[in-house]
Amino acid sequence: MKTRKPADVPGDLESSRRRFEQWRRRRKGHIPIPEALWAEAVTLAGRYGVSRTARTLRVGYRSLKTRVERKTDCLASSSPLLGEPAFLELAIPSQAGTGECLLEWEDAAGAKMRLHFRGVEVPDLVALSRSFWEGLR
Repeated sequence: MKTRKPADVPGDLESSRRRFEQWRRRRKGHIPIPEALWAEAVTLAGRYGVSRTARTLRVGYRSLKTRVERKTDCLASSSPLLGEPAFLELAIPSQAGTGECLLEWEDAAGAKMRLHFRGVEVPDLVALSRSFWEGLR
């Protein structure tokens, strides 16, 4: 496996690597990495990628990736520019409702209705059907 020379690592990533190493030397026992260092790692992962940042800082790839995803999810939910659009326009095709339809209704009492439509949209037919059946009750 090829090891990188310090010159191959960007300055801010190298500075962060040194801070992580200082923290590792000073800690006593098995304590979690401080949130300030994790925040720094997440920011650097946004610039240099999760894999490269995790290798350079010697942190778990999955732990860093999870934190990056969590930050991305938080940003997306708080900003309409990064998440779902605030407004979505649905264009209706110009040929909508140009079909032809023949409807025939008959109930048990013998009431009948026959309609022949051209260019009527389905929601209009549903409303018409409801009014016919409700009027018979």
